[in-house]
Amino acid sequence: MVSGVLILVDAAEGPMPQTRFVTQKALELGLKLIIVVNKIDRPDARVTEVIDEVLELLIDLNASDEQLESPFVFCSGRDGTSTLDEGGTGEDLKPLFDTILSHFPPLEMDTEGPLQILVSSIDYNDYVGRIGIGRIERGVARMGADVTVCNDNHKDVNLRGKLVNLYEIEGLERVPCEQAQAGDIVCFSGLEKINIGDTVCAADCVEAVPFVKISEPTVEMIFSVNDSPFAGKEGKFVTTRHLRDRLYRELLRDVSLRVEDTDSTDAFRVSGRGEMHLSILIETMRREGYEFQVSAPKVLYKEVDGEKYEPVERLIVDVPENSTGVVFESMGNRKGELVHMSALGSRMRLEFLVPARGLFGYKSEFLTDTKGEGVMSSVFFEYQPYKGEIARREAGSLVAFETGEAVTYGLFNAQGRGMLFITPGTAVYEGMVVGVSPKEGDINVNVCKTKHLTNTRSSSSDEALRLIPPKKLSLEEALEFIADDELLEITPKSVRIRKRILDGELRAKARAKAKLS
Repeated sequence: MVSGVLILVDAAEGPMPQTRFVTQKALELGLKLIIVVNKIDRPDARVTEVIDEVLELLIDLNASDEQLESPFVFCSGRDGTSTLDEGGTGEDLKPLFDTILSHFPPLEMDTEGPLQILVSSIDYNDYVGRIGIGRIERGVARMGADVTVCNDNHKDVNLRGKLVNLYEIEGLERVPCEQAQAGDIVCFSGLEKINIGDTVCAADCVEAVPFVKISEPTVEMIFSVNDSPFAGKEGKFVTTRHLRDRLYRELLRDVSLRVEDTDSTDAFRVSGRGEMHLSILIETMRREGYEFQVSAPKVLYKEVDGEKYEPVERLIVDVPENSTGVVFESMGNRKGELVHMSALGSRMRLEFLVPARGLFGYKSEFLTDTKGEGVMSSVFFEYQPYKGEIARREAGSLVAFETGEAVTYGLFNAQGRGMLFITPGTAVYEGMVVGVSPKEGDINVNVCKTKHLTNTRSSSSDEALRLIPPKKLSLEEALEFIADDELLEITPKSVRIRKRILDGELRAKARAKAKLS
């Protein structure tokens, strides 16, 4: 739906992996570029070096001569200023707006030809159903007009219908309209089976507009109905029907997502373009009142000419000089390959190509290794031949021994075994993970254990027990932490890690059986 793009780059950090990803997409579409170097007011801004890094990126991505000549605008978003002078400050944003008007020419659209609307996004409304959103490429769209839907990738699939409702976008609002012409971005309803990439055409002239190829999913997780002892206590939508309807409804908006049924009626295989993609969906559903559980993420492999291929990520880390050694060691263990290294003052920027599965659980380790001073960012690069086995989490879990409420005395005894995730007063159940053990293998702990009275000592005779502050796991950290035999329980109020098999004896038998097999 765009004719040009602003490439926004931090004046201190420079181009990041996501900058490379979206810039590559823009270059492939032949779009015009304006480079916006923002945050020039930062004390550590290095504008000249960032300009060189952007130009190197464009050359690396095979930009055309015209794209290499793209204008630079220097801005401070906080101060609301912009300037075309590399060393200037500016007074307002007028230079930026003037550059947009002069560099991006007005669209030359055919308003007389037969209708063509390329659907670039999908919305959903309970009253009117699926809503298509796109720019009119040719002709005039009229409310109530008979149309045919076709697709450049599926030429044999045609769908007939009517534009029941038609809206133009003004600011942030959708305004009903009777008609709109080529160049306008419109929303319309009435075509229930419309999808992203479809072209809405005049009924008497069916011509599809070419559409960009959507990247395939690289990571999958199993979403299932919550069956823990605390199931149904905190969520509003808890049944299989609720979960299924919500996941399939997400497909209407997210073209990169895949949802499949499994052998179990209570579980669904959900695939996305990375761990973050799926974690955003999980967080969105949690805030909407859904209660469910998810498995550990797994990468999706491909077979090419009989050889196993896996997704590889481009990882960029920005670390203090004295932390490079430990990062190299970690990347070596995770099959990472160094492709670029440069100095940024007293810090180093390292660029790796690393298997996507090698990054599972790495973020928390990275922050520990760099004492919280490191910055990391990654984006999908390509599928490459399988890199070999990568050791998973070495630490074990501290698992609750019984159902009840955690108390200070029980937690005090448990904290000697490892780092805890919970505080006194937290409700726990048997099989719930309450902490992490530095040693390999799980340890059962009784966090509900209380100090009993005796005839010689009272429960309060000892000095107050001191608890080490627990580590509160965020959703992303919990997804990184869980092992293959664990699940993450998601509710609107809580995020709990649990074992697949809650009963300790049954869990031990399953482990013994797995070792024998």
